[in-house]
Amino acid sequence: MSDTTSDDARRPLRVVGVSGSLHEPSRTTALVREILAEVAQGTDARVSLLEVATLGPAFAGALKRSELPPHVEAALVEIEQADLLVVASPVYRASFTGLFKHLFDFVGQYALTGTPVLLAATGGGERHALILEHQLRPLFAFFQALALPGGIYASDTDFTAYELTSPDIRARISQTVARALPIVERSASVVPSAYISTW
Repeated sequence: MSDTTSDDARRPLRVVGVSGSLHEPSRTTALVREILAEVAQGTDARVSLLEVATLGPAFAGALKRSELPPHVEAALVEIEQADLLVVASPVYRASFTGLFKHLFDFVGQYALTGTPVLLAATGGGERHALILEHQLRPLFAFFQALALPGGIYASDTDFTAYELTSPDIRARISQTVARALPIVERSASVVPSAYISTW
């Protein structure tokens, strides 16, 4: 017996992008936008983008979730209720940005259990690509999220004036999203109806 009704199965996927860049314009944010657009082309999706550059000043000094202003709390709820997270950070001193990590410090420890997460990052050169495996993947393993196979890394030379122009990275995005969507759709289809009704 299915865990969802046919109406639940037809609802748009809730897809949330999180850019850990501290600047705008941003290559990292541009990369996330490209990935979100590819997801929206491949399936029926309700897409939103959260930018640390915009949210950061409102939560940078907070120590508890109860101290957060309403719009940051709303962003956290979006993250926690997503069917797919697309997360990206620029490489900053060999890791993701501090505010990217601080935002996820407020996410409920078990709120992302089983949530598919597509990992992405940007950096000054190819030597930084291991951030996907050595920084981002362990972070989402802590949350017991489903960090999807592969990932997307783009270096500065893949952009022109903050626009992604590399055909290789575009092809990587298409390939990664195509492989991810069946997993995401299957995962979303078995979410209990009681959970879905809270959205």
